[in-house]
Amino acid sequence: MADIDARPEDAQNTDDRKTRLGRLSFRAWRRGFREADMVLGPFTDQVAPTLNDDELTELETLLDEEDQYLYAWIIEREPTPPEFDGPMIARIRAFMREHVAAEVARGIG
Repeated sequence: MADIDARPEDAQNTDDRKTRLGRLSFRAWRRGFREADMVLGPFTDQVAPTLNDDELTELETLLDEEDQYLYAWIIEREPTPPEFDGPMIARIRAFMREHVAAEVARGIG
């Protein structure tokens, strides 16, 4: 007899991905450091859904770092340690430049 609660593997993967993205968004928007929230929140909402699993892991690893260090690396106020200086931090920096420019154009700041 077939298990009536069984779901196709792709449905489970989709649910797992939605949960993962939801956790990432929560962590990105609630950093406790407003400037980091304003970069990482929109980045996670807009870009994270397009990332593959390895890239999501890289983003999660960055979000594990303390706010003041992570934000300093993003704005390049401090050198980024080699283990974090890769494609993901570069994507976040590029997003920040575009995001901030768009907000300024709309009249913020």
